[in-house]
Amino acid sequence: MEGIIAMDEQTKQELEAAVFRRLVDHLRNRTDVQNIDMMNLAGFCRNCLSNWYQDAAAEKGVSLEKADAREIVYGMPYEDWKSKYQSEATAEQKAAFEKNKPQH
Repeated sequence: MEGIIAMDEQTKQELEAAVFRRLVDHLRNRTDVQNIDMMNLAGFCRNCLSNWYQDAAAEKGVSLEKADAREIVYGMPYEDWKSKYQSEATAEQKAAFEKNKPQH
């Protein structure tokens, strides 16, 4: 790819892993940001990230339950996170989600 800095595969994977860890840490600390807002603005949320994690594990032959993948992303069991931080979506948030629902 033109414009991409050349680096060995090991370094690339280490950098990608570091970025992922930083993203997960950021999302764990931004409990004020609701998943529906993330979906409406970016087309993905914490649940999507945990699903992608589970998919990547499966591609490597690693069995990972949905609940375990979510705990990796949320930093706690999903039900605990929901009860502590998730608020009821407004009618506007729900309407925006239905209009722009990602298909992934």
